[in-house]
Amino acid sequence: MSVGVRNLLAIFVPANRGRLLTAAAAATAIIALADWLTAPYVSLGFLYLFPIIIVGGFLSRVQIIGAALICAVLQEAFGNLPANEAIFRLLLSSMGFIGTGLFVSELLNNRRVVMKHVEELENEIRLRRDAEDQLQILVESSPAAIITIDATGTILLANHAAQQLLSPMGTPLPGQSISRYLPALQKVLHRQPSIRFRTTLQCRGQRSSGEVFLAAVWFSTYQTVSGLRLAAVIADFSEDLRTREDLSLSHLLKSSRILVGALAHEMRNLSGAAVTMQKNLSRVPGLEQNEDFLALTSLIQSLDRISTLSLESSSPNKAETVEIGSLLDESRVLIEGACRESGVDIDWNMQESLPMLHADRYGLIQVFLNLAKNSQRAMESSPIKRLRVSTSLEDGHVIIRFEDTGTGVSQPEQLFRPFQPGANTTGLGLYISRSIMRSFGGDLTYQPRPQGACFAVIVPVDNDHGTDSNE
Repeated sequence: MSVGVRNLLAIFVPANRGRLLTAAAAATAIIALADWLTAPYVSLGFLYLFPIIIVGGFLSRVQIIGAALICAVLQEAFGNLPANEAIFRLLLSSMGFIGTGLFVSELLNNRRVVMKHVEELENEIRLRRDAEDQLQILVESSPAAIITIDATGTILLANHAAQQLLSPMGTPLPGQSISRYLPALQKVLHRQPSIRFRTTLQCRGQRSSGEVFLAAVWFSTYQTVSGLRLAAVIADFSEDLRTREDLSLSHLLKSSRILVGALAHEMRNLSGAAVTMQKNLSRVPGLEQNEDFLALTSLIQSLDRISTLSLESSSPNKAETVEIGSLLDESRVLIEGACRESGVDIDWNMQESLPMLHADRYGLIQVFLNLAKNSQRAMESSPIKRLRVSTSLEDGHVIIRFEDTGTGVSQPEQLFRPFQPGANTTGLGLYISRSIMRSFGGDLTYQPRPQGACFAVIVPVDNDHGTDSNE
């Protein structure tokens, strides 16, 4: 369609409807008058096409047909043409005017549809461009490293965080092979290129300087017109790994010291009894000079000296300010999965506005996990399996209670003793848990219930940070 035609069609807008229809009516009257004044056998009826074209842009099909018939009748009435062919001329002119009007109507309708589609496409393009700009800003400003690679492992895009993580002082990442930095992603593309992934992995990463780090990668693959693509979000988990391993070692050492302390306690009891027996046997005439008895005396004395040694803590108290809400959220994630598999329902009844605590964060989590596992084992044969975890503030301490519907405790006085008869494994779980609590001024107690068991974890409030833990 030429520019002139597009400009002509552009006048058929709703704002011009009244003026154009008035112009069409006036043109029809002028053409009829001019046709009547012309010489005989000369007709200006073809000029009726112009008002037909005008009304075809605004009227309905029925109205266009009516206007076309009126123009055909006016042409025949004022055309001064022979009467013997009037019917034939009326039929032809009617068909011509009707066809012209309907053609213009359809042409303009199609133009309106096309213009509407064009407007929608332009709007979609504008929205897509805005979304792409926003996504670009989001990717570039993200603190997480984000890259995309193609099927060959070539890096296509990389944000600033990815550049700083993988090649802070090197050449730009786009165009380089990902195998130099994250070989695992290269293997993912090569092993099963036709399968789409959306998963995570931890793998070895390497910077351009040769430094190795632990990389956590969240990635997905997708298809484009240019082939397979992989988008990945990368994070350096090396510091988290070191922190986790240091904490694991610290708690292992702490538990080991508690265990050795429990063993020393039992050894003192045994060595005390052995020393008493040795003294009684030494009064037997002639036994003091027996070589075997002397050797046994030496062993008992050595055992007594070992049992009296005190095991001093080699690490300082790691108590810190703890926000109980987030701590219970972490514990909830760890506990609910195992309880769900065992068919145990958990009721979390958390009090609002609890203060900050003075405690060992990871020690508390260890205590919570031990209590939850004990309750889970106690409810294995119970018809109703329900664990209720609640919090309360009492006398300057926050108390977290673990109440279950298990078999209960038959000998409460034996609960916190190591190596107690009938306990699972060595019976050290509750002993170690209470020792952890007491290491930072807390405590672990048993509170009797008519049914099941209830253990109360008592944690001191941090008076220096007595703020609302849920703020």
